[in-house]
Amino acid sequence: MAKRMSHWTGEKRISLALQGGGSHGAFTWGVLDAILEDGRLDIDAITGTSAGAMNAVVLAQGMLEKGREGARERLSDFWRSISDESSLPAPVRGIIDQFFGAWPLDANPFQPFLDAVSHYASPYTINPLNINPLRDHLLRVVDFEKVQACREIQLFVAATNVESGHVAIFERPHLTVDHVLASACLPMVFQAVEIDGVPYWDGGYMGNPAIFPLFYKTACPDIMIVQINPIQRKGVPRSAAEIQNRLNEITFNGAMMGELRAIDFVNRLVDAGKLSRDDYMRPYMHRIDGADPLKQFNSASRLSTKWSFLQELRDIGSAAAKSWLAVHYDAIGERGTLDLRMAYSSLAATGTARPSKP
Repeated sequence: MAKRMSHWTGEKRISLALQGGGSHGAFTWGVLDAILEDGRLDIDAITGTSAGAMNAVVLAQGMLEKGREGARERLSDFWRSISDESSLPAPVRGIIDQFFGAWPLDANPFQPFLDAVSHYASPYTINPLNINPLRDHLLRVVDFEKVQACREIQLFVAATNVESGHVAIFERPHLTVDHVLASACLPMVFQAVEIDGVPYWDGGYMGNPAIFPLFYKTACPDIMIVQINPIQRKGVPRSAAEIQNRLNEITFNGAMMGELRAIDFVNRLVDAGKLSRDDYMRPYMHRIDGADPLKQFNSASRLSTKWSFLQELRDIGSAAAKSWLAVHYDAIGERGTLDLRMAYSSLAATGTARPSKP
Protein backbone atom coordinates (compact mmCIF):
# COMPACT_ATOMS: atom_id res chain seq x y z
CA MET A 1 0.00 0.00 0.00
CA ALA A 2 1.12 3.54 -0.72
CA LYS A 3 1.98 5.77 2.19
CA ARG A 4 -0.79 7.89 3.61
CA MET A 5 -1.04 11.41 2.32
CA SER A 6 -0.14 14.15 4.79
CA HIS A 7 -3.42 15.87 3.91
CA TRP A 8 -5.39 12.85 5.12
CA THR A 9 -6.09 13.16 8.83
CA GLY A 10 -9.48 11.46 9.08
CA GLU A 11 -10.55 8.83 11.57
CA LYS A 12 -11.60 6.21 9.01
CA ARG A 13 -10.85 5.19 5.42
CA ILE A 14 -13.20 4.54 2.54
CA SER A 15 -12.99 3.87 -1.19
CA LEU A 16 -15.42 5.51 -3.60
CA ALA A 17 -17.15 4.13 -6.71
CA LEU A 18 -18.54 6.99 -8.81
CA GLN A 19 -21.17 6.51 -11.50
CA GLY A 20 -21.37 8.53 -14.68
CA GLY A 21 -24.59 10.23 -15.75
CA GLY A 22 -24.10 13.47 -17.63
CA SER A 23 -24.77 16.73 -15.81
CA HIS A 24 -26.24 14.76 -12.91
CA GLY A 25 -22.59 14.10 -12.05
CA ALA A 26 -22.90 17.43 -10.22
CA PHE A 27 -24.79 15.44 -7.55
CA THR A 28 -21.56 13.47 -7.06
CA TRP A 29 -19.66 16.74 -6.82
CA GLY A 30 -21.91 17.62 -3.88
CA VAL A 31 -21.30 14.25 -2.22
CA LEU A 32 -17.54 14.65 -2.55
CA ASP A 33 -17.67 18.22 -1.30
CA ALA A 34 -19.54 17.13 1.84
CA ILE A 35 -17.14 14.26 2.54
CA LEU A 36 -14.15 16.55 2.13
CA GLU A 37 -15.70 19.25 4.30
CA ASP A 38 -16.64 16.75 7.02
CA GLY A 39 -13.00 15.69 7.31
CA ARG A 40 -13.51 12.40 9.17
CA LEU A 41 -13.01 10.13 6.15
CA ASP A 42 -9.79 9.56 4.25
CA ILE A 43 -10.34 8.55 0.63
CA ASP A 44 -8.19 5.50 -0.08
CA ALA A 45 -9.13 4.99 -3.73
CA ILE A 46 -11.66 6.09 -6.34
CA THR A 47 -13.02 4.12 -9.27
CA GLY A 48 -15.05 6.18 -11.71
CA THR A 49 -16.68 6.13 -15.10
CA SER A 50 -17.41 9.02 -17.46
CA ALA A 51 -18.47 12.03 -15.34
CA GLY A 52 -17.46 9.95 -12.31
CA ALA A 53 -13.95 9.63 -13.71
CA MET A 54 -13.82 13.39 -14.28
CA ASN A 55 -14.82 14.05 -10.69
CA ALA A 56 -12.12 11.60 -9.55
CA VAL A 57 -9.18 13.16 -11.41
CA VAL A 58 -10.27 16.70 -10.55
CA LEU A 59 -10.46 15.77 -6.85
CA ALA A 60 -6.99 14.21 -7.02
CA GLN A 61 -5.57 17.34 -8.62
CA GLY A 62 -7.00 19.54 -5.89
CA MET A 63 -5.72 17.24 -3.14
CA LEU A 64 -2.22 17.48 -4.58
CA GLU A 65 -2.35 21.26 -4.49
CA LYS A 66 -4.00 22.18 -1.20
CA GLY A 67 -5.48 19.11 0.43
CA ARG A 68 -9.18 18.82 1.12
CA GLU A 69 -9.91 22.50 0.51
CA GLY A 70 -7.95 22.37 -2.72
CA ALA A 71 -10.05 19.42 -3.87
CA ARG A 72 -13.25 21.29 -3.07
CA GLU A 73 -12.03 24.33 -4.97
CA ARG A 74 -10.99 22.33 -8.02
CA LEU A 75 -14.29 20.48 -8.20
CA SER A 76 -16.15 23.77 -8.04
CA ASP A 77 -13.91 25.27 -10.74
CA PHE A 78 -14.45 22.27 -13.03
CA TRP A 79 -18.23 22.29 -12.80
CA ARG A 80 -18.29 26.05 -13.18
CA SER A 81 -16.28 25.66 -16.39
CA ILE A 82 -18.88 23.19 -17.67
CA SER A 83 -21.53 25.89 -17.32
CA ASP A 84 -19.53 28.67 -18.96
CA GLU A 85 -19.48 27.58 -22.58
CA SER A 86 -22.22 29.79 -24.04
CA SER A 87 -19.70 31.38 -26.41
CA LEU A 88 -19.10 28.09 -28.22
CA PRO A 89 -20.51 27.70 -31.73
CA ALA A 90 -23.90 26.01 -31.73
CA PRO A 91 -22.68 22.64 -33.09
CA VAL A 92 -19.90 22.43 -30.50
CA ARG A 93 -22.31 23.53 -27.77
CA GLY A 94 -24.56 20.76 -29.00
CA ILE A 95 -21.75 18.21 -28.70
CA ILE A 96 -20.99 19.07 -25.09
CA ASP A 97 -24.69 19.23 -24.25
CA GLN A 98 -25.20 15.81 -25.78
CA PHE A 99 -22.50 14.38 -23.54
CA PHE A 100 -23.80 15.95 -20.36
CA GLY A 101 -27.31 15.01 -21.37
CA ALA A 102 -26.43 11.61 -22.87
CA TRP A 103 -30.07 11.08 -23.87
CA PRO A 104 -32.08 12.50 -26.82
CA LEU A 105 -34.46 15.18 -25.56
CA ASP A 106 -37.29 17.07 -27.16
CA ALA A 107 -36.50 20.30 -25.30
CA ASN A 108 -32.99 20.68 -26.67
CA PRO A 109 -32.76 23.55 -29.22
CA PHE A 110 -29.96 21.66 -30.95
CA GLN A 111 -32.05 18.49 -31.27
CA PRO A 112 -32.00 18.42 -35.12
CA PHE A 113 -28.20 18.49 -35.04
CA LEU A 114 -28.05 15.87 -32.29
CA ASP A 115 -30.55 13.65 -34.10
CA ALA A 116 -28.30 13.75 -37.14
CA VAL A 117 -25.35 12.74 -35.01
CA SER A 118 -27.20 10.05 -33.09
CA HIS A 119 -29.36 8.47 -35.76
CA TYR A 120 -28.52 9.45 -39.29
CA ALA A 121 -24.79 9.95 -39.45
CA SER A 122 -21.58 8.82 -37.84
CA PRO A 123 -19.46 11.19 -35.74
CA TYR A 124 -16.73 10.40 -38.24
CA THR A 125 -18.89 12.22 -40.83
CA ILE A 126 -20.49 14.95 -38.75
CA ASN A 127 -17.39 15.68 -36.66
CA PRO A 128 -14.45 14.76 -38.93
CA LEU A 129 -12.02 16.95 -36.96
CA ASN A 130 -12.99 15.02 -33.82
CA ILE A 131 -13.71 18.19 -31.82
CA ASN A 132 -14.15 17.36 -28.16
CA PRO A 133 -14.59 20.33 -25.80
CA LEU A 134 -14.29 18.01 -22.81
CA ARG A 135 -10.55 17.81 -23.46
CA ASP A 136 -10.17 21.55 -22.85
CA HIS A 137 -12.28 21.36 -19.70
CA LEU A 138 -10.10 18.65 -18.22
CA LEU A 139 -6.74 20.10 -19.24
CA ARG A 140 -7.79 23.46 -17.81
CA VAL A 141 -8.18 21.90 -14.37
CA VAL A 142 -5.98 18.77 -14.26
CA ASP A 143 -2.21 18.39 -14.64
CA PHE A 144 -2.14 14.70 -15.52
CA GLU A 145 1.62 14.36 -15.08
CA LYS A 146 1.26 15.44 -11.46
CA VAL A 147 -1.72 13.15 -10.92
CA GLN A 148 0.27 10.22 -12.33
CA ALA A 149 3.01 10.85 -9.77
CA CYS A 150 0.62 11.05 -6.82
CA ARG A 151 0.99 7.90 -4.72
CA GLU A 152 -1.41 8.88 -1.96
CA ILE A 153 -4.71 8.17 -3.68
CA GLN A 154 -5.44 5.33 -6.07
CA LEU A 155 -7.49 6.05 -9.18
CA PHE A 156 -9.21 3.63 -11.56
CA VAL A 157 -10.98 4.75 -14.73
CA ALA A 158 -13.19 2.40 -16.75
CA ALA A 159 -13.67 2.34 -20.52
CA THR A 160 -15.07 -0.21 -22.99
CA ASN A 161 -12.72 -1.90 -25.46
CA VAL A 162 -14.59 -1.54 -28.77
CA GLU A 163 -13.00 -4.59 -30.39
CA SER A 164 -13.15 -7.10 -27.54
CA GLY A 165 -16.22 -5.77 -25.75
CA HIS A 166 -14.36 -6.08 -22.45
CA VAL A 167 -14.00 -3.48 -19.74
CA ALA A 168 -10.62 -1.75 -19.58
CA ILE A 169 -9.33 -0.30 -16.31
CA PHE A 170 -6.78 2.50 -16.48
CA GLU A 171 -4.81 3.16 -13.30
CA ARG A 172 -3.43 6.37 -11.86
CA PRO A 173 0.26 5.92 -12.76
CA HIS A 174 -0.65 5.85 -16.46
CA LEU A 175 -3.66 8.17 -16.60
CA THR A 176 -3.82 10.80 -19.32
CA VAL A 177 -6.61 13.01 -20.57
CA ASP A 178 -7.23 10.42 -23.31
CA HIS A 179 -8.05 7.74 -20.75
CA VAL A 180 -10.69 9.95 -19.15
CA LEU A 181 -12.08 10.94 -22.56
CA ALA A 182 -12.26 7.24 -23.46
CA SER A 183 -14.31 6.63 -20.31
CA ALA A 184 -16.71 9.37 -21.47
CA CYS A 185 -16.82 8.52 -25.18
CA LEU A 186 -20.46 8.22 -26.28
CA PRO A 187 -20.05 6.35 -29.59
CA MET A 188 -22.76 8.23 -31.50
CA VAL A 189 -21.35 11.61 -30.45
CA PHE A 190 -17.56 11.16 -30.43
CA GLN A 191 -15.13 9.13 -32.47
CA ALA A 192 -13.67 6.21 -30.52
CA VAL A 193 -10.66 7.25 -28.46
CA GLU A 194 -7.64 5.28 -29.60
CA ILE A 195 -4.93 4.53 -27.04
CA ASP A 196 -1.92 2.52 -28.18
CA GLY A 197 -3.89 1.55 -31.28
CA VAL A 198 -6.90 0.23 -29.33
CA PRO A 199 -10.29 1.99 -29.71
CA TYR A 200 -12.40 2.68 -26.62
CA TRP A 201 -15.96 3.81 -25.92
CA ASP A 202 -17.77 4.98 -22.79
CA GLY A 203 -17.03 2.83 -19.76
CA GLY A 204 -20.68 2.87 -18.72
CA TYR A 205 -21.46 -0.04 -21.04
CA MET A 206 -19.27 -2.44 -19.06
CA GLY A 207 -18.76 -0.82 -15.66
CA ASN A 208 -20.68 2.13 -14.26
CA PRO A 209 -18.71 2.16 -12.08
CA ALA A 210 -16.35 -0.81 -12.19
CA ILE A 211 -16.09 -1.95 -8.56
CA PHE A 212 -13.75 -4.94 -8.86
CA PRO A 213 -10.46 -2.94 -8.98
CA LEU A 214 -11.11 -1.94 -5.38
CA PHE A 215 -10.93 -5.62 -4.35
CA TYR A 216 -7.78 -6.50 -6.24
CA LYS A 217 -5.79 -3.29 -5.86
CA THR A 218 -6.64 -1.93 -2.40
CA ALA A 219 -6.88 -3.18 1.17
CA CYS A 220 -9.70 -0.87 2.27
CA PRO A 221 -12.83 -2.96 2.96
CA ASP A 222 -15.32 -0.08 2.98
CA ILE A 223 -16.65 0.83 -0.47
CA MET A 224 -19.11 3.65 -1.07
CA ILE A 225 -21.10 3.67 -4.32
CA VAL A 226 -22.34 7.10 -5.36
CA GLN A 227 -25.28 6.21 -7.60
CA ILE A 228 -27.04 8.70 -9.86
CA ASN A 229 -28.84 6.43 -12.34
CA PRO A 230 -32.15 4.94 -11.13
CA ILE A 231 -32.52 1.18 -11.10
CA GLN A 232 -36.29 1.27 -10.81
CA ARG A 233 -38.66 3.56 -12.67
CA LYS A 234 -42.40 2.98 -12.50
CA GLY A 235 -44.56 3.08 -15.60
CA VAL A 236 -44.13 2.14 -19.24
CA PRO A 237 -42.12 4.59 -21.38
CA ARG A 238 -44.04 5.43 -24.54
CA SER A 239 -42.36 8.27 -26.44
CA ALA A 240 -39.15 7.65 -28.36
CA ALA A 241 -37.21 9.82 -25.91
CA GLU A 242 -38.70 8.05 -22.88
CA ILE A 243 -37.90 4.64 -24.33
CA GLN A 244 -34.31 5.63 -25.10
CA ASN A 245 -34.00 7.14 -21.62
CA ARG A 246 -35.03 3.93 -19.93
CA LEU A 247 -32.85 1.76 -22.19
CA ASN A 248 -29.83 3.85 -21.25
CA GLU A 249 -30.64 3.66 -17.56
CA ILE A 250 -30.93 -0.13 -17.69
CA THR A 251 -27.81 -0.53 -19.84
CA PHE A 252 -25.65 1.74 -17.72
CA ASN A 253 -26.66 -0.03 -14.51
CA GLY A 254 -26.30 -3.57 -15.85
CA ALA A 255 -22.64 -4.24 -15.12
CA MET A 256 -22.88 -2.77 -11.62
CA MET A 257 -25.88 -4.96 -10.83
CA GLY A 258 -23.88 -8.02 -11.86
CA GLU A 259 -20.98 -6.98 -9.63
CA LEU A 260 -23.26 -6.45 -6.64
CA ARG A 261 -24.66 -9.96 -7.13
CA ALA A 262 -21.13 -11.39 -7.23
CA ILE A 263 -20.07 -9.43 -4.13
CA ASP A 264 -23.09 -10.70 -2.22
CA PHE A 265 -22.31 -14.28 -3.26
CA VAL A 266 -18.69 -14.10 -2.12
CA ASN A 267 -19.61 -12.30 1.11
CA ARG A 268 -22.03 -15.07 2.02
CA LEU A 269 -19.38 -17.71 1.40
CA VAL A 270 -16.87 -15.80 3.53
CA ASP A 271 -19.39 -15.29 6.33
CA ALA A 272 -20.22 -19.01 6.24
CA GLY A 273 -16.55 -19.92 6.57
CA LYS A 274 -16.41 -21.55 3.13
CA LEU A 275 -13.91 -18.99 1.88
CA SER A 276 -10.98 -17.71 3.91
CA ARG A 277 -10.76 -14.04 4.87
CA ASP A 278 -7.02 -14.43 4.30
CA ASP A 279 -7.66 -15.08 0.61
CA TYR A 280 -10.78 -12.99 -0.03
CA MET A 281 -11.59 -9.43 0.99
CA ARG A 282 -14.88 -9.22 2.82
CA PRO A 283 -16.04 -5.75 1.70
CA TYR A 284 -18.47 -3.55 3.57
CA MET A 285 -20.69 -2.00 0.90
CA HIS A 286 -22.35 1.38 1.28
CA ARG A 287 -24.35 3.61 -1.07
CA ILE A 288 -25.35 7.24 -1.29
CA ASP A 289 -28.26 7.01 -3.70
CA GLY A 290 -29.04 10.06 -5.80
CA ALA A 291 -31.37 8.20 -8.15
CA ASP A 292 -34.50 8.84 -6.09
CA PRO A 293 -34.03 12.58 -5.34
CA LEU A 294 -32.99 13.24 -8.95
CA LYS A 295 -36.28 11.80 -10.24
CA GLN A 296 -37.96 15.10 -9.36
CA PHE A 297 -36.32 16.60 -12.45
CA ASN A 298 -37.71 15.88 -15.89
CA SER A 299 -35.63 14.21 -18.57
CA ALA A 300 -34.55 17.53 -20.05
CA SER A 301 -32.66 18.29 -16.85
CA ARG A 302 -29.90 15.87 -17.80
CA LEU A 303 -29.07 18.25 -20.60
CA SER A 304 -28.95 21.39 -18.52
CA THR A 305 -25.57 22.93 -17.79
CA LYS A 306 -26.94 26.10 -16.21
CA TRP A 307 -24.82 27.08 -13.25
CA SER A 308 -27.86 27.49 -11.00
CA PHE A 309 -29.00 23.94 -11.84
CA LEU A 310 -25.56 22.43 -11.29
CA GLN A 311 -25.43 24.20 -7.93
CA GLU A 312 -28.84 22.75 -7.08
CA LEU A 313 -27.61 19.24 -7.88
CA ARG A 314 -24.49 19.87 -5.80
CA ASP A 315 -26.62 20.94 -2.86
CA ILE A 316 -28.81 17.84 -3.15
CA GLY A 317 -25.70 15.64 -3.24
CA SER A 318 -24.18 17.45 -0.27
CA ALA A 319 -27.37 17.04 1.77
CA ALA A 320 -27.55 13.33 0.88
CA ALA A 321 -23.95 12.77 1.98
CA LYS A 322 -24.39 14.67 5.24
CA SER A 323 -27.54 12.71 6.01
CA TRP A 324 -25.78 9.42 5.27
CA LEU A 325 -22.83 10.32 7.48
CA ALA A 326 -25.12 11.34 10.34
CA VAL A 327 -26.84 7.95 10.28
CA HIS A 328 -24.16 5.53 9.14
CA TYR A 329 -20.72 6.91 10.02
CA ASP A 330 -20.24 4.53 12.95
CA ALA A 331 -20.86 1.53 10.66
CA ILE A 332 -17.77 2.28 8.55
CA GLY A 333 -15.15 -0.35 9.31
CA GLU A 334 -17.69 -2.49 11.14
CA ARG A 335 -20.42 -3.55 8.71
CA GLY A 336 -22.06 -2.77 5.40
CA THR A 337 -25.07 -0.46 5.20
CA LEU A 338 -26.24 -1.52 1.72
CA ASP A 339 -28.50 -4.56 1.55
CA LEU A 340 -26.89 -6.17 -1.48
CA ARG A 341 -29.65 -8.67 -2.14
CA MET A 342 -32.26 -5.93 -2.16
CA ALA A 343 -30.03 -3.79 -4.36
CA TYR A 344 -29.75 -6.29 -7.21
CA SER A 345 -32.91 -8.38 -6.86
CA SER A 346 -36.33 -7.87 -8.43
CA LEU A 347 -37.46 -6.57 -5.04
CA ALA A 348 -34.96 -3.71 -5.13
CA ALA A 349 -36.31 -0.45 -3.83
CA THR A 350 -35.14 3.05 -4.55
CA GLY A 351 -33.83 5.30 -1.81
CA THR A 352 -31.73 4.16 1.12
CA ALA A 353 -31.56 0.37 1.28
CA ARG A 354 -31.87 -1.58 4.51
CA PRO A 355 -28.55 -2.30 6.22
CA SER A 356 -27.15 -5.76 5.61
CA LYS A 357 -26.60 -8.02 8.62
CA PRO A 358 -23.02 -8.25 9.87
